[in-house]
Amino acid sequence: MRADSYRRLSKLLMLLLMLVGSNSSIAETTNLSAAPNQNNRPTDTILIAVASNFANVMPDIVSRFETQYGHTVRLSFGSSGKLFAQIRNGAPFQAFFSADQDKPEALVKAHLAPADSRFTYALGVLALWSKEAGVVDPQGQILVQRQYRTLALANPRFAPYGVAAMEVLQRLNVQRQSNIKWVMGENIAQTFQFIATGNADLGFVALSQIYKDGKIQRGSGWIIPNHLHSPISQDAVILRKGKDSQAIKAFMGFMKTDTARAIMRSYGYQQAIE
Repeated sequence: MRADSYRRLSKLLMLLLMLVGSNSSIAETTNLSAAPNQNNRPTDTILIAVASNFANVMPDIVSRFETQYGHTVRLSFGSSGKLFAQIRNGAPFQAFFSADQDKPEALVKAHLAPADSRFTYALGVLALWSKEAGVVDPQGQILVQRQYRTLALANPRFAPYGVAAMEVLQRLNVQRQSNIKWVMGENIAQTFQFIATGNADLGFVALSQIYKDGKIQRGSGWIIPNHLHSPISQDAVILRKGKDSQAIKAFMGFMKTDTARAIMRSYGYQQAIE
């Protein structure tokens, strides 16, 4: 009798232990699934076309954005004109940061971008630069005196900074005299390389290519006054392929934050967003 009672008691204890273990596992699973996980937010990879003048700046902004939001941003740099043509021909970009206003406006008119996504993200600044110290004077008189062998500038057909450079030469009345000395870059990045490698004595560049935290980093330069050329208003727009992307919308919003603005100012850009 005692043996039977002992066996029944042992079975009951085993059953209770199984039930407790099962309930504990269920509770643990439920708690894990219900707990918020900040590190597992949905993330996307987005593709953005960016004008060459912004090549030094955009990676800094992207780094801050990726850290904060967890999305991955892929960048493609080129002249505004070439990127515009690629977008018109179906390139898979989801947003476009141009060095002018005309091309984003044209994309809106062609129904390739929503009109309400367009905004001016920066005002560009033009500079005359040489990689050698003491070559370019602070007033740019070297252009008037024509004491150089070669002068680099971006092709105005594709690059807004090239348009601005031509306007400066016209305002200083030296365009005709200087054109035999021109070395034409496809975009402002190639123009900078012509000067940096010594293939041109000096040339017109985006200030952001040579400037950081309040000073020109090397060589000699003249920051060209705004009255010598039309404003270089730089617009961005969400493209049709990115209009439903929350990551793209988050990035465009981030471009208007104090963090992004401070980075742009550190490279010499003037502020356009209020």
